[in-house]
Amino acid sequence: MPPFPTVYPVLRVTDTPDTPDMTSVPLSAAMSPMERRASTSLATIFALRMLGLFLVLPVFALEARKYPGGDDPVLLGLAMGIYGLTQGLLQLPFGMASDRFGRKRVIVLGLIIFALGSFWAAAATDLTGLLLGRSLQGAGAVSAAVTALLADMTRDEVRTKAMAMVGASIGLMFALSLVVAPVLAAMVGLTGLFSLTGFLALLGIVVVIWGAPPEPARSLGPARGSLRDVLRQADLMRLNVGVFVLHAVQLAMWVAIPALLVQSGLPKADHWQVYLPAVLGSFVLMGGVFALERRGHLKKAFLSAIALIALVQVGLLVQSVGTSTVGAMAILLFAFFCGFNVLEATQPSMASRMAPSQIRGTALGVYNTLQSLGFFVGGWLGGWLVKNWGSPALFACCAVAMLFWWLVALPMQTPGRTTAVPSAS
Repeated sequence: MPPFPTVYPVLRVTDTPDTPDMTSVPLSAAMSPMERRASTSLATIFALRMLGLFLVLPVFALEARKYPGGDDPVLLGLAMGIYGLTQGLLQLPFGMASDRFGRKRVIVLGLIIFALGSFWAAAATDLTGLLLGRSLQGAGAVSAAVTALLADMTRDEVRTKAMAMVGASIGLMFALSLVVAPVLAAMVGLTGLFSLTGFLALLGIVVVIWGAPPEPARSLGPARGSLRDVLRQADLMRLNVGVFVLHAVQLAMWVAIPALLVQSGLPKADHWQVYLPAVLGSFVLMGGVFALERRGHLKKAFLSAIALIALVQVGLLVQSVGTSTVGAMAILLFAFFCGFNVLEATQPSMASRMAPSQIRGTALGVYNTLQSLGFFVGGWLGGWLVKNWGSPALFACCAVAMLFWWLVALPMQTPGRTTAVPSAS
């Protein structure tokens, strides 16, 4: 018997903002053993890859200055941000390839490229070598393929929960890196961190091949859809706009937040004491999102999370023009991560449910492309705003961007569950 029974979709409905979805057949919201294994293994792949990236980021700007060419701020910034650009350019091709050749093959290839880029950067003797290594790391753009595989292996009823596990793994790796990166950098330097990143990517390949469940059987070859089909879906494009805005705001605000924390009296080495509790505490509230989704109120939770992050930007604006305090910053960052985690779980879940399975990799490729470009634009634009107009202008622009996204998302219809009847075979 195959790991996944043959199913025949018989109905698709959409939730409205005010009316719970009562027309779908109620199905279990508990994960099956296969779904738990898929969610755990694929979240682990994300965690291993993102830990490697996050370990480098807190110390890159300081350690890279020790390399020949490290005194050039433009080259230094390019070496740090080039990863997001190459990843953004290649997410769509990797996603489309996963529709045609299979998810696992593409994921393994991407992780091999990412590992090669890590070892290249570890062996670099100047900033140009670091730049090339970072760009090769970004070329291993597997996020769309991993997310599509997770969607293939989970039902609509548990999809948000599965995506939340991925989001939680990324958040935990971010918090962990803030604590251990300075210690590891002092012990092994940037070379050692890049080498560790490469070995973590190779460990991810082991998880893909032996840890993840077998890929569900489906027809490979030319997809029965195209990029044009993805771009024509208005609600998918609303999600794509949203993921660009969210990650541009996320990276832009971190250009100014460390300085605000220092201004509030918290030394740079102790910033993790604010970040870590904020990240961990926000996970506690994720169960409420699943309950709202089961009651058909996913759109309300989604719009509320966008509004919450907009309010956080207003709060940070107030902190930047007045006297910032550690307590106020801790509350604002906790609120930010609450909203951010909700959106990180619900957005890819909704995107995967809106996209037909035969072009799911393509749809998530577009989604992850906009996500990566959001990182790139957010870092560049955030730095420009702080340099020329100061941090109050940065937070004001972030607030306006979140309000714009809220207005774009307002007409969106959240996808209902596809009610499926297992075959007798």
